[in-house]
Amino acid sequence: MEDRGTLGVQIGGKHTLKDWNLGWLSITLGFPEPKTYEQDVPGADGSLDLTEAMTPGDVKYKQRSITMEFDQLDKDYFDWNAKISEIANYLVGQKYKIFLDSDPAFYYIGRLKLDSEKSEKAESKITLSGEVDPYKYEKYSSLEDWTWDDFNFETGIIREYKDLKIDGSYQLYIPGRRKKIVPVIVCSAAMQVTYNGKTYSLSAGKSKVFDIWLGEGDNYLTFTGNGTVSVDYRGGSL
Repeated sequence: MEDRGTLGVQIGGKHTLKDWNLGWLSITLGFPEPKTYEQDVPGADGSLDLTEAMTPGDVKYKQRSITMEFDQLDKDYFDWNAKISEIANYLVGQKYKIFLDSDPAFYYIGRLKLDSEKSEKAESKITLSGEVDPYKYEKYSSLEDWTWDDFNFETGIIREYKDLKIDGSYQLYIPGRRKKIVPVIVCSAAMQVTYNGKTYSLSAGKSKVFDIWLGEGDNYLTFTGNGTVSVDYRGGSL
């Protein structure tokens, strides 16, 4: 693990190290609990599992908890109350994108608070806690410009699905992550798209086909027509 003095967390427009001079001590990020639904059936063993009744093949999850501990590197005890107030005012009630320096290709979304019970002035320790969405999201969508600086060569996926030229027929391959996504499709002209053997009509402009759920693994969209197509997709992973 890198030295705590070189790592931090980007919370919205603030970085814990660069803006607040807080050294990273530890981060605890729990895995989300699945939303399960079971119904007792009189006269039968066990119960009826309705977890995937509304979303076949896809389990939904509750929020996940996050706790982050930091060390006040400057050890300025006179500045403690002012810094605590600054951080609390910035976080209270706000929903932010949260980037961990150790995993810069993804971000979490949630609300954090300054945990006063776990923050200790004598030890210059500040603790932030809260809840975030069950999935972490790719930093860049398929329509945004990305950089090599935060690209992970082991887990990263280069997505370039913008202004694809369609001249008759074009098959687009989209490697999906765990979260099922209905992509936004932008067409310059009316055309058709085929997914899993079924064909759907697309009008010019932005549209969603709610039968097209891009899941984990290989996804193929075949466009038929003439014009350009952009597919807005952002992967989500547990």
